[in-house]
Amino acid sequence: MVRAFVLLALGGPDPARPAPCRVLYARAFGTPPETSPGDPPRRRLRRKEQLLAVARQVASQCQLLQSSSGRPSSLQLPQLPDEPMSLQDAPGGLFQLPPGDPFPERVTVAWLSVVALAFALVCDPQENLSLAEITLRRLAPRLLASLRLLGPGADVLLRPETTDILLDRLLPHGQMLFLNEHFLQAVDREMGIKASR
Repeated sequence: MVRAFVLLALGGPDPARPAPCRVLYARAFGTPPETSPGDPPRRRLRRKEQLLAVARQVASQCQLLQSSSGRPSSLQLPQLPDEPMSLQDAPGGLFQLPPGDPFPERVTVAWLSVVALAFALVCDPQENLSLAEITLRRLAPRLLASLRLLGPGADVLLRPETTDILLDRLLPHGQMLFLNEHFLQAVDREMGIKASR
């Protein structure tokens, strides 16, 4: 099962003055285990802290991959083509978080980086990680297109319901689905998305 989805803006490229990453959208699936007693606001705050810790780890992984590949770090947004982007070669990866850091049990995080953004799925350790990567590669272009994330006037902060609808369709209750093209085309038509194939 997927525990959470996180969409974040990566920090600045200057290692001397790194800018912190910023969580643009986060959604937790299921109910968290009741390991810490407390009132609901305290549990919500704990969940936000957990997702922010995941976002910082993803940003760190993205920067590490970029520096090890020898590519210059540029978070300048490219001129967007009229055609949808292909994310087949977008950098991504997996890493595990040990128990207690920040979740009470071990989790695996699958992430995908697109220009100055990153998408992450926090999964149970026994989850199908190939399916998690495929799900991210199918979800990311739809979010990019529907929220205009790489263009001027991005709507992610103003229209979280669009992200909620996409997650409800592609990750119902945190369950990853084997998605076929006909289903994806129907979702694209329903949402008015021109996604890459």
